[in-house]
Amino acid sequence: MATVKSRASRRNKIDLTQGAVAPKLLQLAAPLVAGNILQTVYNLVDMFWVGKLGAAEVAAVSIVFPTAWLLISIAMGITIAGAALVSQWTGAGDHEQASFSAAQMLVLATAIATLLAGLAYWGRFALMAFLGATGDLFDPTLAYLSIIFWSVPFTFIFYSYQSALRGVGDTIRPMFLVIASNVVNMVLDPFLIFGWGFFPELGVAGAAWATLLSRLLAAVIGLCFLFAPGGALTIRPKQLIPHWPTQYKILNLGVPGGVDGAARSFSAVAMVALITRFGPVATAAYGIGVRVMSLVWTISGAVGQGVGVGVGQNLGANQSDRAARVAWVGTFGDLLLLSALGLTAVAFAPEIVSAFVNDPAVIAEGTNFLRVTGWGFGLGGALMVIQGAFQGAGRTGYSMILSLMNRWLFRLPLAWLLAWPLGLGALGLWLGYFLSDALGFVMGVSWMRWGDWRQSLVEETTGENA
Repeated sequence: MATVKSRASRRNKIDLTQGAVAPKLLQLAAPLVAGNILQTVYNLVDMFWVGKLGAAEVAAVSIVFPTAWLLISIAMGITIAGAALVSQWTGAGDHEQASFSAAQMLVLATAIATLLAGLAYWGRFALMAFLGATGDLFDPTLAYLSIIFWSVPFTFIFYSYQSALRGVGDTIRPMFLVIASNVVNMVLDPFLIFGWGFFPELGVAGAAWATLLSRLLAAVIGLCFLFAPGGALTIRPKQLIPHWPTQYKILNLGVPGGVDGAARSFSAVAMVALITRFGPVATAAYGIGVRVMSLVWTISGAVGQGVGVGVGQNLGANQSDRAARVAWVGTFGDLLLLSALGLTAVAFAPEIVSAFVNDPAVIAEGTNFLRVTGWGFGLGGALMVIQGAFQGAGRTGYSMILSLMNRWLFRLPLAWLLAWPLGLGALGLWLGYFLSDALGFVMGVSWMRWGDWRQSLVEETTGENA
């Protein structure tokens, strides 16, 4: 049985240190794309069921989202750092250190998540006052966040599992676990929200319970896989003893990733604040356009993660030239694919927007949005892949700087300048999106071409504690 399992694990594990780059990147990224798409579907289904409760419940979930995303950003930072170490030790052929790094990531992520969940729960009333959850919004918001915060530790554990296996080149098993977790969540939603069958009617709290239970399931199964012998990566109990130098390295690498995620979230809020000044038509057009653009983020985010694994494995194997080749192949492959999708959005913009809304004014403004931003889909997507390459190299600070420049140095100032001082109105905001992606792409390509990022982390880390 162990032999069969070991063979299956080897089949799932993708080695990017040899062979043709493009087919292996596609093989690695495809399950990640599938998982991201399913997550998007889950979010829509979750909001569909909550929407049947009323506007206050939808608002409650929406109010909590920025805080939840901030916590998830911290998890992503830690697990990006852990995946970089795991992939580079895998490329170096040191599977003991790869599993040790995964174990230390798991310990650190769980400890931080539990602390954050406790602090968030303890300060929930102050947080609600800050978020403006008063009046009719108070009860549903309190009911939702009092439960959802306790799903954070399980989310961190599941992200650690995903990142550890992604680091060794296995994206198949995490994909299946994402599917199982989201399906359980979607099935539980109506039963717990409306009290179907023998389940209690919990209202908006039921949506939070569905999320918590599904993430608990994913965390438990993920831990079972990580500790089971014969897998692509196996953690032993003794490796869970905190090793402070490794924990510090993960934290040091992870902080820029967390800052990056938080900056993305806050920049989105700032952009919405600009757009709402032009009224409901522009705001609705933007909301529809962002849904279309989420396809860019879904594909490019997955390709970037795959490139990060390939870069990490090759740097660990002291193949810096091949690491760069993986980065360039992924970047320009994504650029071509997303540019084709962007041109499709430009050509069929009215038809795409009409699928979401019937209002002629919104259709016209949404068409303007897609016909301006669509030209930059490939540029923005390629920039995400470049960031993935830097993250796989362990240069998370480089990725963070590119993200901050793209959103805070380019996009928001340009959008404001074009919309108001230059008098272009909402069109100026859309141009701000395109120009920021174009400038960010130029900066990213220049940094990847001439920057010093092709140095292995394993040369900086001792293996004596595995």
